[in-house]
Amino acid sequence: NAARYREQLDRIGFSFDWDREVRTSDPDYYKWTQWIFLQLFDSWYDPRADQARPISELVARFETEGCQGQDASVLTGDIEEFVGEFTAAEWKAFDERTRQMVLQHFRLAYLSEAWVNWCPALGTVLANDEVKDGVSERGGHPVERKRMPQWSLRITAYAQRLLDGLDGLAWSVSLKEAQRNWIGRSEGASVRFPVGDDFIEVFTTRPDTLFGVTFLTLAPEHVLVGKYTTDAQRAEVEAYVKQAKNRSERERQADVDRITGVFTGSYAKHPFTGRDVPIWVGDYVLAGYGTGAVMAVPGGDQRDWRFAKHFGLPIIAVTEGADIDKEADERKDATICSEGFLKGLKVPEAIRRAIDELEKLGAGEGKVNFRLRDAAFGRQRYWGEPIPIYYEDDIPRPVDVADLPVRLPEIDKYQPTETGEPPLARAKDW
Repeated sequence: NAARYREQLDRIGFSFDWDREVRTSDPDYYKWTQWIFLQLFDSWYDPRADQARPISELVARFETEGCQGQDASVLTGDIEEFVGEFTAAEWKAFDERTRQMVLQHFRLAYLSEAWVNWCPALGTVLANDEVKDGVSERGGHPVERKRMPQWSLRITAYAQRLLDGLDGLAWSVSLKEAQRNWIGRSEGASVRFPVGDDFIEVFTTRPDTLFGVTFLTLAPEHVLVGKYTTDAQRAEVEAYVKQAKNRSERERQADVDRITGVFTGSYAKHPFTGRDVPIWVGDYVLAGYGTGAVMAVPGGDQRDWRFAKHFGLPIIAVTEGADIDKEADERKDATICSEGFLKGLKVPEAIRRAIDELEKLGAGEGKVNFRLRDAAFGRQRYWGEPIPIYYEDDIPRPVDVADLPVRLPEIDKYQPTETGEPPLARAKDW
């Protein structure tokens, strides 16, 4: 507790002026953190102005212009009710719930569902560092990957500004490089592989290798896994997905020698050749990075190569001089040798040509991707200042600034729940 910490600090000999002490648990303090949250909730990142603007300005734009082009390009999150691009007339025809669900895709503080490491026994979400071999580091309790509602902060909207700002900081070269890697800017293409009337979208930094695609791999948590799994494969796929959910993302990334996967029984169509491309599920693909799906090019990517070798899938050479019997060729200065219009081109030129063709066919477009993810946080436990949002007909509404601070209520039990609901859910009349 606070008294114990103060006693220890005094024993160390620190000369703190305790008359100037500020406690984050003081309502007079967290009133302002709640105020900051409301500013984020009532703002969106305008790519035209390259800064945050009031959400009311976005609503006014929707009423006159709808949502087109540049607006839609900044969307993140996965709220199913989002309707894509729309006209001003369509916006005016939306009911209030639909409008608010659309705005969730733009707010800097927004509500969505995210995959988390959930430990029912501890009643809380765990960081990747706190999970090993499918159990919690503390207590050894089973941990599962679970989709849970989370409040998130849209830091990804600032990814390029964060990257550009590093140049002006008086930091060490190594520290700035670590930050660049954390932000993780990648240039490439978004590619859509048709599946019946739908499609699987992937992001790739190497669209020049498209003619070497021999299968697609979905993350076990991908929302389309169930849709594309055939009845004949369903039991096997469901068992695999359940097993994969017990491993954290860090484990899945680090354990490169462990190769697992399962075939869904379905096929997509190659956007250039029209040939069937089998759809697999593999835990080396992460739901939270990119689109949660990859186009597998075993001739040009070593992890895809190991997966293909393990399951006996085709491997096509994509670059001249590659020895695909031994390993993938990941060189970026090679010459393309695979079939089609890219044959004979150097990799940089082939990338540009592939993107041009994708855009011409309406099968994809050039895109910049970032490894950086939106910051997610929740309230599985009781402590911490309450988020100043209330719900009306399942629509999140901001508390009036004049009513801040929102204080925690008295409840009968403070223990976490096994379902993921916070203890505050017990306060029915709060």
